[in-house]
Amino acid sequence: MATANPRRGYALGLTAYVIWGLFPLYFKLLERIPALEIITHRAIWSAIFGALLLRVWKHPGWWRELRENPKRFAVLGASGMLIASNWMIYVWAVNNGHMLEASLGYYINPLINVLLGMLVLRERLLPLQWIAVGLAAIGVAQQVWQLGSLPWVSLTLALTFGFYGLIRKQAPVAALPGLVVETWMLLPLALVWLLAFSDGPSAHADFWSTREALWLAAAGPITLVPLVCFNAAARHLPYATLGFLQYLAPTLVLLQATLLFGEHLDSTRLLSFAFIWAGLIVYSADAWYRLSRA
Repeated sequence: MATANPRRGYALGLTAYVIWGLFPLYFKLLERIPALEIITHRAIWSAIFGALLLRVWKHPGWWRELRENPKRFAVLGASGMLIASNWMIYVWAVNNGHMLEASLGYYINPLINVLLGMLVLRERLLPLQWIAVGLAAIGVAQQVWQLGSLPWVSLTLALTFGFYGLIRKQAPVAALPGLVVETWMLLPLALVWLLAFSDGPSAHADFWSTREALWLAAAGPITLVPLVCFNAAARHLPYATLGFLQYLAPTLVLLQATLLFGEHLDSTRLLSFAFIWAGLIVYSADAWYRLSRA
């Protein structure tokens, strides 16, 4: 495995999370298309774009290594199902007026990452990092209490992406080849559903002469670019650090939900977000200090 490069990891992680944070603007362009139909097209176009990208961005010997280690196909199949489930819930939430719940899910996710990092990867948190985690946990707990019920959208998003990142961090497969195999393993399911069961807009020939068709086909590069950046960043940063960078994406989603799409953010919920932001500032300041010293 290549030597970790924290600066590269931060650059890749920030790129991934900014793109993900702006995803609602993209999915709103496809608002009339059902979430499951969007996900099947994401899988199909991601598989096509990924294969083309892999021909340009060479990874010598990756297919031979996979053939010699067939258990890795099972690992990538599991990670593919996790990311597809995450896509499904997220698209449904954005296009059905639940962007704040989606935002909360990705605020919870870094806490899941920290927990997985400690329990599975045996990563240790330093004192300031514990303070940051505590502040964020207070904010998330207040959010959950305010909802008055189990936030299934938020928890599903947090858990599926948390375990996806954990699997891909440990899988000895390079970022791009791993993503290509994930999407190609999803491809048969996507094609069967689209051809046999779908009666949505894309099932009709006249749809493919519209601007929406171009946006739907763009799901390939729009999906794969941030995932490639995320998987590469995971190889250069501690998993807990990568988790806290993720606060950038739900903050962007939160701003779009309240400023552009009219979802209500009351003062109590804003207070809980303030705790989360405080945790992010403490953790980021500590990480930046240690990086500058290194």
